[in-house]
Formats: sequence, C-alpha cells, structure tokens
Amino acid sequence: MNDKDKKEQRVEDLKNAGVAGAAYESVQRYGAAAKQHYVAYSGQDNEIGKNLVKGLKQISEEKVNPDYKYQNIQQQAGFSAEVKDVARTNAEKIINGDSTRKIRTDDLGSVNDPLYDTVTIDAEGNVIDGSGAQMKFLGASENDPTGEGNAARALEKLQSKKFQKYLDADAKIDVPSDQFDKIIQEANNKIDNLSKQLENQKQAGNTEQVKRLQEKIDKLEKIKKNLRRSTVSSEEAVFARLHPGLSTAIDVAKVSHRAGVETAKTSAIIGGSVSIVKNLVSVCKGEEEPEEAIKNVAKDTATTAAVGYGTGFTGTALKGAMQNSGSEYVRALSKTNIAGTVVAVTVSATKTLSRYFKGEIDGVECLETLGEQGTGMISSAMFAAIGQIVIPIPAVGGLIGGMVGYAISSATYGILTESLKEAKLAKEEREQIEQICNEHIKMIREYRAEMEKIINEYLIDSMEVFRDSFSGIKNALAIGDVDWVIESANTITENFGGQAAFSNIDDFNEKMLTGTTFKL
Repeated sequence: MNDKDKKEQRVEDLKNAGVAGAAYESVQRYGAAAKQHYVAYSGQDNEIGKNLVKGLKQISEEKVNPDYKYQNIQQQAGFSAEVKDVARTNAEKIINGDSTRKIRTDDLGSVNDPLYDTVTIDAEGNVIDGSGAQMKFLGASENDPTGEGNAARALEKLQSKKFQKYLDADAKIDVPSDQFDKIIQEANNKIDNLSKQLENQKQAGNTEQVKRLQEKIDKLEKIKKNLRRSTVSSEEAVFARLHPGLSTAIDVAKVSHRAGVETAKTSAIIGGSVSIVKNLVSVCKGEEEPEEAIKNVAKDTATTAAVGYGTGFTGTALKGAMQNSGSEYVRALSKTNIAGTVVAVTVSATKTLSRYFKGEIDGVECLETLGEQGTGMISSAMFAAIGQIVIPIPAVGGLIGGMVGYAISSATYGILTESLKEAKLAKEEREQIEQICNEHIKMIREYRAEMEKIINEYLIDSMEVFRDSFSGIKNALAIGDVDWVIESANTITENFGGQAAFSNIDDFNEKMLTGTTFKL
C-alpha cells in the first residue's frame, strides 16, 4: 500500500470512528429500548436482577387442551399481549426520555389483581395514582375466522355485569389496536339507537324506560371514555404466543431501524462535510473538475450514511442483548460504545481483508492494518463514552470523543517521527527521540519477520478455508439463513483446532437462556 492509499485508509477509518462516536447516544438510548424486548422474551431482567412471572417464551410453552385449542391459544395470547404491550410501551418511554415505566401487576407481586393488569410506576418505583388499567383481548370466535364480528362481541362483553367492577373503579381498558376504532363505532351506533328510543319513551312519559335507557347510554359513554388502544393487535398477540422468538426479533428490528435512520442522518452530515472539504481542495489544486467533485461528495455522503445506518441498527440490537446479558462484565461493556464500534471495526476490517484477497496488499501489511484498526477503534469506543459525559450533547460529544480516541491511539509513532523535523529541538531531546524511534523500528522489523513466518507457515495453507467460509457467510446473510452463518464461521474455528461454542441458533438461544457463562 503506497503512502496515498495509507493516508486515505487512515482518513476512512477516522471517519468510521467518528460515525461510531456520533452514534453513541442513539445506540445507548435505542439499545436500552431494545433490551425491553429481550426481557419480555426471556422473562429475565438480568440488569436489575428481577424475573417476570412469565415471559413470552414461557407462555408459548404452556399446555393446550386439544379439545379447546382455539380457546386456549386465545387466552394465552392475551397474556402474551400484556407482556408485549409493557415492553413496547417502556421501549417508547426510554426513547423519549420518560423515566416512568409500565409494569404488570403480576410482576409487582400482586398476582391476579382483581382490578388491574398493569400500572405505571415512577423513577423510584412508586405506583402512580390513577394509572391502573385492564387489558381485554375479547371477541375472537372460532366460527368467525375473518374477525368481522370481533368488535361487536367485545363491546357486548364489556357491557356485561362481569366487567362492571372495572367501570366502577374507573379503570382504563386497553383493547387490541385493530379493534379500538371498531368498538368505538359500535358504541356510537348503539348510543344513537338508544337515544332515539329514549326520546320516544320521554314523549310517552314512560319514566322507568327512560331511566333504564339513560343508564345504558351512560354506561356506553363510560366505556368509550375509558377505552384505550393497545400497542398490540389481535394478530400480533396470537403470533407472539405461537412464535415468541420471531415476534421479539421483529420488535428489536423495528427499534434498531429507527436507531439506524437517526444515526444515518448524523453520519451523512459527517461524511458530507469531510467530502466537501476534501473535494474542494482537489478542485482548487486542479486535480478534479467541479462536476466530478459534486458526484464524489454525493457518493461519499451516501456511503457514510449507509455506514451510519448499519452502526445504529446493528449496534442497537447488540447493545440491547449485552445490557440484558447474564454476565456482569458484558453488561458493564454495554455502557461503553463497544456495540457501535464493533460495526465500525467490521466495516474497516472487511475493506482491508478485501484488499488482501485481491492481492493489493501482502499478508503482513494486512495484519498490521487490522491491528491498528482494532486498537484505534477500541480506543474510540472508550473516548466516545468519555466525550459524551464531558460534552452531554447527543452525537456531538460521542463524535468528538470517538475521533480523538482513534487519532490518539493511531498517531503515537507518527508523532515521534514528525518530531525529528522540528529544528529547534535540543540535542539531548533529539537523541532521546531518535533512540525511541530506533527501538520502534527494531520492534517493527522483528514483528514483520514474525508475521511473515506465521503467514508463510500457517495462513497461506488455510486461504481456501477462509474463502469458502467467507463466501458461505456472505450467501447466508443474503438469504437470512442464520444457521448457515454459524456453520460457516465454525468451519474456521474447527480448522484451526478450536471448538465451536454452538452449532446453530437453537443451540445459541438455549445457552443464552441458561444464564451460564460460555466463551465465544
């Protein structure tokens, strides 16, 4: 790699570190939101050491009577809806900076509370007065597969004596998101019809009928007033009962997508700004035409936005999983920018490996570059966290910290060599720097010789393994086959004498849920 290519690679890595740093606040916030869905699935909140009465996985494993399969699934789907609604509501609260949390009364220790399924608690864990709510997923019928009459049946049940206690307690009633509007419309139709009857009875002077009709109207008005739209639809509730893992993955992906879009916007500004300066200089030097510079700026902006999206999306999903890990060490790491930095390292490393496989750089240069990128990016993760604390402005603190960390970790030797150019250095200081530089040069030569030996004796014979495995990973990602990704990665591990930690996604999920420690 010539000096120009090295300089461009360094700028690119610095920019990626800046993107990872700028994504710090978003990844932390959206990652904490994603964690709510991991907790809902497993039923375990490892961060605060609390277990839910039931998570989505446990609910999906409940017994079903073959003679009453439809009724059992619908009932269990109602419990899944409660868990999922709490996770979605709290995820949104975290994203918006709201310190209150929704919680099931079962998980507060009040199992089968006679009035409320959920309440809202403040930051100190105190129940907020008037926040109690019931969740009622009613109306589904096996004889009505289209669900056309669900809303009408649900309203009839809500008017029955069985549900009067909730109206007397002025409890909010959460209903499926897809039924809410239809139930309101059903109630309005009934109120209109009853109002006409009421007028007729008033004219007839029938006092008892007037009183009875007015009570029905008042009850319907009360139901309308207390009715709320749940964050979960009827279909989503059943899907969560039948496919809890996939349902959770969809919710995590939705949260991660929002983080990706947010970080893409910031990253586009970073990439565009850097590109404008770089191309403006090139135009002034006569190295490129203005039209070419405009195209380059657009391309660089789009590329950096894509990197930013990937950093936000993947970083959020990873951060959420780390925050709810059974390992205290992993949970501590989740508070740094390591999740977003993993993506940045992967982007930079992929480009370096691609150059190596194309024969543009040799093996030693490949490993040297990977080493510098890894060290630099890890430092950027640490400094991004520090930067966000020192400059508590979303994106700005992390951006500055990330770029500073990467620059500091990557520039030590460069600073020493550049110091030799300073004409005013005292003779003793110059000799001291020369001695340090010579030591560095000696170490680099020894390091290079050792790397040559390793590559010649160890890596070259395994190139086919790398090519096949990387090809398998690429193809598996293209079609979304997780087991194929794991199998391809395990091929490398096993080829070099290692033992795979897990063989497929089911094996991985099982190990994650046991709470035991294992090494990847």
